[in-house]
Amino acid sequence: MKSRFLALLAVLFATMPSIQAKTTIPATIYGFKVASLNGKTIDLSKYAGKKILIVNTASKCGHTPQYAALEKLSKKYSNNLVVIGFPANNFGEQEPGTNQEIATFCQKNYGVSFPMAAKISVKGNDIAPIYQWLTQKKYNNFKDNEVTWNFQKYLFNEKGQLVAIFDPATEPDAPEITQAIEKK
Repeated sequence: MKSRFLALLAVLFATMPSIQAKTTIPATIYGFKVASLNGKTIDLSKYAGKKILIVNTASKCGHTPQYAALEKLSKKYSNNLVVIGFPANNFGEQEPGTNQEIATFCQKNYGVSFPMAAKISVKGNDIAPIYQWLTQKKYNNFKDNEVTWNFQKYLFNEKGQLVAIFDPATEPDAPEITQAIEKK
């Protein structure tokens, strides 16, 4: 009797919808609200009508000096662009700090004033929903891709459409990025 009951329970659980919480992936980039380094929320819907440049960042990377160029870009194009940094520790453990340590580092060393999200994962089993969206064509309607290293850049047009992905080694002020930002 006990074994039949256990077998019935096993069948029941196998056929039930998962009771684990599933993360819903928004249909557009504007559907995301993410935690910021300072514990507040970055609501991407408030950037509708502007271009958005999303960058995964790290404080101890060879590309870390790009923070300075990202800050200049953010200021130069402030009327029609928002840069958003997403610290991540996925590559060479180059972002080991806490959110507070990252915020202090960015401000002290590079004067970062653009929005910085709380530290997340940009790949692997614990990938953040926004990076699932950025890397999968079924969500982003652009292309499947993989984050290859720190400082990979995703550019969105004013309509919230992903229009370009730039290699981590591409400097934020490179002509291909500035031309894409200036493109009407």
